[in-house]
Amino acid sequence: MEQDFYSVISAQNQQELLKTNEYTCNFGLSLTKQDVAELMNRRKECLMEQQRVEFGKGVLEKLVYSFCDSDYIYQENYAETLARLQDIFYLYKNESMDELTDDELIDVMREAFDGECQGSLEYLEETCLEKFAREIRCNTRKFIGRYKRRDE
Repeated sequence: MEQDFYSVISAQNQQELLKTNEYTCNFGLSLTKQDVAELMNRRKECLMEQQRVEFGKGVLEKLVYSFCDSDYIYQENYAETLARLQDIFYLYKNESMDELTDDELIDVMREAFDGECQGSLEYLEETCLEKFAREIRCNTRKFIGRYKRRDE
């Protein structure tokens, strides 16, 4: 019974992700059914690796809409980049002790990706977000809503 429920939810999520092509085609990007299936499988693996539970459709759709107009993403690297961004997202949800909303973390990721990282996923993961998460762990009380330093 559980397998059937997951299959139905997964099929719905795949259809919703495929619908993003209507928007992303404006930027020369689209996902195939195979890309979407692989991204959903990667999501499941990543959640298990990061020991996270997620309800709903996940973060992929938000990542698509947030990153599709980046100058550093093109059709040839689109699905692979989304998979890495998803992995990085879940890793840094944990590393930031869930002090960020999904949208806040995505905004930080996008700003760094197009800015300091110049499209490098390695630099985003290993340098920019590591430093950012360390600062959250060491210097903040709360992050949801807005950044507050301890000395404020």
